[in-house]
Amino acid sequence: MSYRKNTYDVLKELNSDVQKGLSAKQVASRRLEYGKNELQKQAKKSLLSLFLEQFKDPMVVILLVGALVSVCLKELMDALIILFVIVMNALIGVVQEFKAEKALDALEQLASPKAFVVRDGYLREIAASQLVVGDIVELEAGRYIPADMRLLSSHSLKVEESTLTGESEPVEKDAQLIYHEDMPIADQHNMVFMSTFVTYGKARGIVVRTGMNSEVGKIAAMLSHAQEEQTPLQVRLAHLSKVLGVICLSVCVAMFVLAMAQGRNLFDMLMLSISLAVAAIPEGLPAVVTIVLAMGVQVMSKNNAIVRKLHAVETLGSVSVICSDKTGTLTQNKMHVVRCWCSGEYDHPDKELLSGITLCNNAIAQQGEIIGEPTEMALIEYAAAQGIDKNDWELRYVRVNEIPFDSKRKRMTTLHQSAAGCYAYSKGAVERILESCTHMKQGTQIVKLNAYERGRIQSAAAQLSADALRVLAVAYRKVSDPYQSGVEQEMTFVGLVGMIDPPREEVKTAIETCRHAGIEVVMITGDHPLTALAIARQLGIAKQEKQVIDGRTLDELSDAQLQEQLQDIRVFARVTPEHKVRIVSAFKQQGHVVAMSGDGVNDAPSLKHADIGIAMGKNGTDVCKQASDMILADDNFATIVTAVEQGRNIYANIQKAVLYLLSCNLGEIMSLFLAIMLMPNVTSTLSAIQILWVNLVTDAFPALALGVDPKDRFIMQEKPRDAKESLFAHGGMIFTVLNGMLIGTMTLVAFRYGLNTSQEMAQTMAFMVLSISQLFHALNLRSRTHSIFQVGIGKNKWLLLTILFSITLQIMVSQLPIFQMLLKTVALPLSSWLIVFTLSISVIIINELSKWFAQSEGHSSTKEQ
Repeated sequence: MSYRKNTYDVLKELNSDVQKGLSAKQVASRRLEYGKNELQKQAKKSLLSLFLEQFKDPMVVILLVGALVSVCLKELMDALIILFVIVMNALIGVVQEFKAEKALDALEQLASPKAFVVRDGYLREIAASQLVVGDIVELEAGRYIPADMRLLSSHSLKVEESTLTGESEPVEKDAQLIYHEDMPIADQHNMVFMSTFVTYGKARGIVVRTGMNSEVGKIAAMLSHAQEEQTPLQVRLAHLSKVLGVICLSVCVAMFVLAMAQGRNLFDMLMLSISLAVAAIPEGLPAVVTIVLAMGVQVMSKNNAIVRKLHAVETLGSVSVICSDKTGTLTQNKMHVVRCWCSGEYDHPDKELLSGITLCNNAIAQQGEIIGEPTEMALIEYAAAQGIDKNDWELRYVRVNEIPFDSKRKRMTTLHQSAAGCYAYSKGAVERILESCTHMKQGTQIVKLNAYERGRIQSAAAQLSADALRVLAVAYRKVSDPYQSGVEQEMTFVGLVGMIDPPREEVKTAIETCRHAGIEVVMITGDHPLTALAIARQLGIAKQEKQVIDGRTLDELSDAQLQEQLQDIRVFARVTPEHKVRIVSAFKQQGHVVAMSGDGVNDAPSLKHADIGIAMGKNGTDVCKQASDMILADDNFATIVTAVEQGRNIYANIQKAVLYLLSCNLGEIMSLFLAIMLMPNVTSTLSAIQILWVNLVTDAFPALALGVDPKDRFIMQEKPRDAKESLFAHGGMIFTVLNGMLIGTMTLVAFRYGLNTSQEMAQTMAFMVLSISQLFHALNLRSRTHSIFQVGIGKNKWLLLTILFSITLQIMVSQLPIFQMLLKTVALPLSSWLIVFTLSISVIIINELSKWFAQSEGHSSTKEQ
């Protein structure tokens, strides 16, 4: 048991080196021995099981009953066609489910956690799943602990272990502890465990258990059976499918009863009713939504927006406020020190300033490159340019203690032992460093820090901030004991460092896009108000100082006062994580749907509180990523805006697919029910087999093609969608009903015309018009407000190919003898084909005229205003 052994014994037992870690050869052999550092997941369903599951659907069972009835009545051809339709539908379902599953698996891989590990003497970042027993791992605040580890060294380490022990308060850890008796997990304070995370401090540990051998691996069986949650839209559509299913079944039963009362053939009417029920009941709606969502998030991942939770895609389309972090999101996160201020002079760095930014720094210089956080990397580069080598300096000044940075203190302090004594160096926000200083370095002298000198320092900091520079202050002091209390008091102020982090070029355009789309952009940053305002002005977020508020002023405002001023505030500066939660709450209380970005461990509460929590993929902590709904692989604000646009498009495409399916189903019901009701002495509009064929050819494929419709160039000119609005909002229900009636009417017109020749001709013409008009109607769904010529008739190549293929198939069904025998059709002359296509294309013409009238009225009302 590792917690009962000292660090030397653990290292010896696992044949590892605290400085060099494992060699590549050791890693390879241990991976063969222990396997990947992963928890077992629920076994994926095989293609065969996916195929067999398709036959559990009630509609398939009804069809099988129909096939059995056909066999009993010796209608073998009908039975074979029904079985063909069942198998084809099953295959389509398998392909759709398999593609959706693969898409979600790919996203899971993209969001997998990473770990900093020492191997062959060098620190490197690898996937946590690649860790093996004996690996030396670096831990810091915000990092998930990737395996069970015995701590080798620790500095003020606190770990949140609620996932394992249920204890909500972070637990203090100490590598020096050794236990001489068995201890429960919660009391093993020299160990850290997989799936917990660091809330404060830093440490180095050695991996002692991985994967299913870890403590959390022992409860993995319970975790693997978690049910996949449906999105609100999926739940609503599943309910809608059931309601519409009951209505459709009622209509089919009514149609069957009416046909029997008219003395029609029992078998024909039974098969027709069964077929219509199968075709008209929209049981596939939730499946279409799942597929479109899965395919949509796969496209989003290629554009650097990794969606962790499917519900986020729905919510993205409703976002009305984006609260964005500044550093790295609105800016390039390419820090460069461009100015400094020491002893009242600019750009003449003092040796103590260079020592401070080199030693009070967790970046690592190795093999000619610097690894670490961008700000600290920039400080090392600046010091190196002045002749200070970090590795050399750390040999002269050995770090013996550290008080880590956190968002409340806004500072970091390290303590170093040298030949000349023990020194504490501190860097952080100007006001926090000044609070702790009683003296300042003036050339080679140490002088009292009076009010005049404080004013000079604050004035210099304000000047640097006004130039859009991020400003850090540095201070130091000599101490007698590196572990004494109060090391951050009575310090000596050394100087200021000004770093530039230029705005991303594409962000200004993205913010302008947000403005047109009715989305407000708010900057939230820990930087000085003047620095934040300077960047906000460059990006077009804010123009005046009154649009900026800092954390201290925010504390003085009541919730009511904040609500009053919220509409005018565009920049929140010097804020804490608690402020971020309050800001998000304030916007939500005003009815906004809020997207919030963050990267630190303390940003997790605000990300969870927001409607859409967005974590940074490059510089975000593991905790932040786990709390988020979406991860930005490139940490770029423009990606958030692109994701909002894609979210709007995905929702719009789902809406297109749903309205298409329902209007087509309504057309089928109307054409059959009205014909039986109004023309009792003639055959039904379509045969049972023809209805099943229409369901196979004109329903699934066009709906899926609409689901991947290219982005609508007008969509970011619309206001955000109300999160509670129905899929049938803005005239969607009227559109669906009217188009269903139109398709049904055109089918009946074709049927009535064909009766002048024969009943077979009538059924064939109705069959052609019903299927081809539905295919043409798919083009109407490209946009319900703009002409198909405005949105680009040829942009959705999949839809065009589907329409062309299906129309070609319908022509073959009518003209080729083999299909005539199977589907009971007859060859149509050219004149009949002209009528078929005229009636079918009228669906497009009438919709185009409707859009033109609506746009004309809109322009007229705009002119009057």
